[in-house]
Amino acid sequence: MTSKTILNDSHRALGARMVDFGGWDMPLNYGSQIDEHHQVRRDAGMFDVSHMTVVDLRGARTREFLRRLVANSVDKLQKPGKALYTCMLNAQGGVIDDLIVYFMAEDWFRLVVNAATREKDVAWISAGAQAFEVTVAERPELAMVAVQGPNARERVTGLLADADAARVGKLSRFAAATVDDARFGELFVARTGYTGEDGFEVVVPEERAIALWDALLAAGVKPAGLGARDTLRLEAGMNLYGQDMDEGVTPLEAALAWTVAFDEGRAFTGRDALEAQKAAGVPRQMVGLVMDDKGVLRHGQRVLTGAGDGEILSGTFSPTLGKAIAFARVPAGDAAALGEVRVDIRGKEVPVRVVRFPFVRDGKPIDGI
Repeated sequence: MTSKTILNDSHRALGARMVDFGGWDMPLNYGSQIDEHHQVRRDAGMFDVSHMTVVDLRGARTREFLRRLVANSVDKLQKPGKALYTCMLNAQGGVIDDLIVYFMAEDWFRLVVNAATREKDVAWISAGAQAFEVTVAERPELAMVAVQGPNARERVTGLLADADAARVGKLSRFAAATVDDARFGELFVARTGYTGEDGFEVVVPEERAIALWDALLAAGVKPAGLGARDTLRLEAGMNLYGQDMDEGVTPLEAALAWTVAFDEGRAFTGRDALEAQKAAGVPRQMVGLVMDDKGVLRHGQRVLTGAGDGEILSGTFSPTLGKAIAFARVPAGDAAALGEVRVDIRGKEVPVRVVRFPFVRDGKPIDGI
């Protein structure tokens, strides 16, 4: 049975085209997907991300448990509200999921995990938590709205009381604050997102989510759907779980080595496998591709290189660049080894350029792309 967020009727009232996304009935777009993309890059747009799963971990040994559970180091989190992007790995070093960890208090950390992996994530976390006497609590009574774009902070803080607006407005990247608002209840406001733009992800009591959504609409924040979210995150060089990485792919093969902390004495799950892979040489790498010819790069297309074949992971038309871009997983090797790279599009080998990503930063194409 397809699940619905509390904002489902709001999406339909706005004329959204709805699709099944990981078992959830979600808006793909409300009209022009490209307009929604540009709205976020140039002003402010909002996304219903209430399908994401908030999980609270509590107990005196929660930090100790997280040292084992995730590949990045939670010891970087020392100030309440600070956040960390990381991955949970299996024993082979494959990515079970990518997630954000928030430090709330020494005996309370909050996780936000992907919707499509909720059941396996919660089962994996719960199984490991038992040995550390950590309680694992899903928070289905919470909804989440992401407000993204260069004007997102102004629009969100404009809805809050002066003192709260000042505190939220001063949040640094990857930090959060809790606000008790008269209209919207207790808000957990995090300066995070999945678009490459500035903005917030706002966790709100489900019964107040419609009021928050309507207030944002009235403030001039336009809704955006899954289609724009996908083009925005790909331009920003952000992985999509299940497409760019999964349990058969390590962070080292998914351009996520920066999320792994090999700090001394910390035996996180998957560490031995990653260290062995590093020592032997990582066999595959994730690269960015740009196609200057007309056409669209799509998931599953074959990539031909001088070092062997690879495949497109995520591919799309980039509204900001006006051309096709993609992530591809190809054999390891430098530019000389890869040679002239092509993509097989319906039997025709089309040349592409290998580039570093992100493709877009601060709303503008990266130089050389």
